[in-house]
Amino acid sequence: MSPVLAGVLQVLALVVALSLAYRPLGDHMARVYTSPRHLRAEKWIYKAIGADPNTQMRWPAYLRGVLAFSAVSVLFLYLLQRLQGSLPGSLGFTSIDPDQAFNTAASFVANTNWQSYSGEQAMGHVVQTGGLAVQNFVSAAVGIAVAVALVRGLAATRTGELGNFWSDLVRGTVRILLPVSVIGALVLVACGAIQNFSGIHSVGQFLGGPQQWNGGAVASQEVIKELGTNGGGYFNANSAHPFENPNGLSNLFEIFLILVIPFALTRTFGRMVGSLRQGYAILAAMGVIWLGFTALMMWTEFAHHGPAFDIAGGAMEGKENRFGVGGSSLFAVATTLTSTGAVNSFHSSFTGFGGGLTMLGMQLGEIAPGGTGSGLYGMLVMAVIAVFIAGLMVGRTPEYLGKKIGTREIKLAACYILITPALVLCFTAVALALPTPGNSMTNSGAHGFSEILYAYTSGANNNGSAFAGLAADTQWFNTTIGLAMLLGRFLPMVFVLALAGSFAGQRPVPATLGTLGTHRPLFSGLLVATVMIVAGLTYFPALALGPLAEGLAS
Repeated sequence: MSPVLAGVLQVLALVVALSLAYRPLGDHMARVYTSPRHLRAEKWIYKAIGADPNTQMRWPAYLRGVLAFSAVSVLFLYLLQRLQGSLPGSLGFTSIDPDQAFNTAASFVANTNWQSYSGEQAMGHVVQTGGLAVQNFVSAAVGIAVAVALVRGLAATRTGELGNFWSDLVRGTVRILLPVSVIGALVLVACGAIQNFSGIHSVGQFLGGPQQWNGGAVASQEVIKELGTNGGGYFNANSAHPFENPNGLSNLFEIFLILVIPFALTRTFGRMVGSLRQGYAILAAMGVIWLGFTALMMWTEFAHHGPAFDIAGGAMEGKENRFGVGGSSLFAVATTLTSTGAVNSFHSSFTGFGGGLTMLGMQLGEIAPGGTGSGLYGMLVMAVIAVFIAGLMVGRTPEYLGKKIGTREIKLAACYILITPALVLCFTAVALALPTPGNSMTNSGAHGFSEILYAYTSGANNNGSAFAGLAADTQWFNTTIGLAMLLGRFLPMVFVLALAGSFAGQRPVPATLGTLGTHRPLFSGLLVATVMIVAGLTYFPALALGPLAEGLAS
């Protein structure tokens, strides 16, 4: 079988698997967030944290819950790392330095999982399982909760209420993420991923010295890493490591985990607003972008440029033989079009245009299908922008799902789409202007520029993957990327929840003959065009200096 055909068959198998899971998972999540019943385990949690799950919150109260929980999480994870040397199960590792502990705490709480360390050489079992793995669950649940709050705002009528954050957080963790993770971990163990609490072992002699490996609860952390679109790996090689991702089957399963919740949330959205066709329209826009990026990535990575490429069947530098060009390209697109950040290959070794696609996928806002929750609310904000543009074209007040898009709503949507690019471009410009950050670049020229642009794009968009080649474990990058991750995660949430509150306080407007049909293919096409134009106008100059220049020169 040719490598190209193998890659195409993997895409088809993935589409079939996602299609089979779309309806049952989407409907299940809709029931989770609309059911008035609380499970016994959930009641215990509410009692322990002192929360009343039946209290309805307006958007400021909901936002306070998000920020308070996340602030406590950052502090807890920071202290856990700083005290690691005194904890049992540390495997002899010392405490993490302050700047790196801050960066890691910000990273995992912000659902970014950027890592400026090698997990197997820095983190013991307690920090990995009691700190990082826990945040993989709850940070993903926070993202889904914010998305559900926005959907409730679109569905509500003059109430201003968005539900209860504590109830949404607990339900998302207990009823969605935990059950799927248990099943997924068993699948990964069956594929060959490890799951233990063993210590450090020497595994023979390599390059004149013993090769050392440490075990860990890898399969259980790997599954929530992908399912929650987190991305932080137990090992420095991340999903290229055979203990995390043993073979082609596990690779395809991990890609499925990355995509399944973000895509299924569009059906949840349709159920909660009372129109499945609205969910299908959002799904169509996400699907078109994802398939387009996948086709472009495979084309640029399979393109042959000489005998070495012909023999390897494509651009195999930096890719694992057990995944090939197809599996690596598919994984790279999935991880950068979502907020996952896991990698099974060396993005820096992709072709110039291939590396540019990984960057552009994040710069779109990671909305095709995006992260757990963040992809849905990001695409809904872009839908508001698209409706506004359509309204300007025909000269009428724009409406979305019966809610008017007025001055307040469009200002909030505009702030949402501007904040992340501002963080990326400003931090990149400052890092390049100062003398010290540039010393961390392994490469010069366009590729060196891409290393820094990718780092801040990954951090501010809550992705977490690395272009590699950048020595990011410095006080400058640990601090600035940590700030970019926190600001890039929580400032957009402020605008999303404010927008949800604004919609929830409105009375629905009856549809007329002049109302734009947001459930039709025409709107899906307009939405795709809006996404591409907004990202293109924002990032094209920076991309022209980096991956585009490198691709044209090769």
